[in-house]
This record gives sequence, C-alpha cells and structure tokens, in this order.
Amino acid sequence: MAHVLGLFREAEAAAVATEALQQAGYTNENFEVLTGSPYPEGSFGERVARHRLYVFPFIGAILGFSTALLLTVATQLAFPLVSGGKPILGIPPMIIIMYEGTMLGAILFTVLGIFFESRIPNMRAGLYDPRITEGYIGITLTCAEDRINAVEQLLRRAGAEDVRSAQR
Repeated sequence: MAHVLGLFREAEAAAVATEALQQAGYTNENFEVLTGSPYPEGSFGERVARHRLYVFPFIGAILGFSTALLLTVATQLAFPLVSGGKPILGIPPMIIIMYEGTMLGAILFTVLGIFFESRIPNMRAGLYDPRITEGYIGITLTCAEDRINAVEQLLRRAGAEDVRSAQR
C-alpha cells in the first residue's frame, strides 16, 4: 500500500479532486481531507464521520454507580458498626458516595471516549505537510503501489499544486 498527498490552495479545487477520486472508484474510506481551517463537515464531498461519544458517559456512569454501590455495601457489611439501633446499611450516606462514583465514572469515560473517537494516537496516519496549517488543503489517499502514478495525475488535473507519495 502507498500513501499519496495532494495539496490544494483553493477549497473548490479540493472538492473537485474528491469528486474525481470518487468517479475513479475510490471510496470515502480510501481518502481523507486535511485542513487547518474550519470547513463544515462534508463540504468536500467526503463522508461525514459518525461518532459514538454519547455512549461513553453512560457506560462510565453505570460502572461508577455499580462500583460505588459495591464499595459502600461491602464496606458496611465487612465492618458492621451498630450504633443506637440504626440499620447497618445507611442509605443517605450511601447515596452521596454513589452520586460521586457515578459522576467520576462518567467523567473518566468521557475523557477516554474523546481520545478514542479522536483516534489519538492515530496509528494509520498517512502523509502530512506543514503547509496544511498555513491554509492549504490536503487530500491524503491510500492506494495500491501500481496506482500511484494514476492517482498523482488525477490530483494534478484536479488542481493540486504539489503531490507527494510514499510507500509503506
């Protein structure tokens, strides 16, 4: 497999390049649009990324609540302290600890979810050029090694100012 990076100065040229790549048979999973400017998702014809970030806080909250409940019940049953005829499992103090455990679990799993959904660290990162942070738009594509020349020509015809390639 090889990586090809095309650099475009104008957003319209990058959108034309993504359309040309799709017409050439490359799917949205094969290429990625890199930009330092905040363009709306899908403005270059690329796929809109689906995320599942909302699931992580729920899972963390459930695990945090369960852990806090287990911790409070197990502690009070392991070291029973009867005082004044009150029950061993005191519900009001347990509620405070279960609330804190729920919030802690939700917060920790949200942070983990942000890293997971942001693909940090990105082990499959392709080529990168520092000019992307200066306003250029980059389209990185993963293709077969025998298709490098065809992809480079396609990107140049679409208006790429510079095309770089690297083989794995």
